[in-house]
Amino acid sequence: MNRTMCLILQLLKNITTYVSCISVETIVYCECTKLDSSNKYENEGGTMDLSGLVMGFREGLEAFLIIAIMLEYFNKSNKMGLKKNVFKGLGLGIIVSLVFAGLLYGLALLIGQSGDYFRKLWEAIASLIALGFVTMFIVWMINNGTDMVKDVKTATAKAVNGTAVMLLATFMVAREGAEIALFAFASTKTPEYLTGTFVGVIIAGILAIFIYKSLVKVNLRIIFNITLFYLILQAGYLFGYSIHELLSFLKDTNVLDGGLWIYNKVYDVSETILNHKEGIIGLPMNVLFGWYSKPEWVQFLLQYAYTIGLLSWFFKRLNDK
Repeated sequence: MNRTMCLILQLLKNITTYVSCISVETIVYCECTKLDSSNKYENEGGTMDLSGLVMGFREGLEAFLIIAIMLEYFNKSNKMGLKKNVFKGLGLGIIVSLVFAGLLYGLALLIGQSGDYFRKLWEAIASLIALGFVTMFIVWMINNGTDMVKDVKTATAKAVNGTAVMLLATFMVAREGAEIALFAFASTKTPEYLTGTFVGVIIAGILAIFIYKSLVKVNLRIIFNITLFYLILQAGYLFGYSIHELLSFLKDTNVLDGGLWIYNKVYDVSETILNHKEGIIGLPMNVLFGWYSKPEWVQFLLQYAYTIGLLSWFFKRLNDK
């Protein structure tokens, strides 16, 4: 056991040494390093999005814990032969998620090569569509997140054969993967988001193994609540961004007059330390809370109405439980 823990600690040390991050613009830029033959670290440029890391960690942890719950159920019910089907489902679920993400990413790249006007319109529409799905996922998590273990065990008990077990595991893993893919698709910094997501999923996988092997004990409810709170903030920012891009498209194509009241700024602190792209205070607020330093009235009202509405529902459900 001591040898195992030493290996675990060394692995975590390597991971934390490998990525050291500083905040730049609306994402977290990382100074990534690698070991050469002399065991010295040399720098490479790289980027990682904090919201991608949180999303990858949360959804990855949920997916891996679902697999762990299924495996533990078969351990306790003495149905060891069905465990291989769980791993098959895990593999298929990951493949389905990657294919879905690849299709969305390819579509995003294709749209990115089009004209600026069409790109802005597409980003606004795609963000709103993705936001719709993401909102459904968030509402489902608020209503059912605390019953995950019970729901997984119930569904597993109903799986009568190996094929059913495999399909169940595939569906549950692919569902979490689809959530990650949709957030990445709607992200304004897709490559950086994917990097953060990958790191988050890896960390989640390691933590899930520790939990399954009983090497660590964590309060999963606290972890899920914190990450869900953050995802609600990011979804609100996504909503505000889509509205901003739509208004920008309508103004650039002369559909709407840029002098209309809806283009008036609620406030403009972009020349201060609250600038959301490079301000000492504004940048961290943007990364953590979706702060924007010069929002239009429509963007501001819709973004915060959405965010406050979901957070109110979230806290109400917490109090009820």
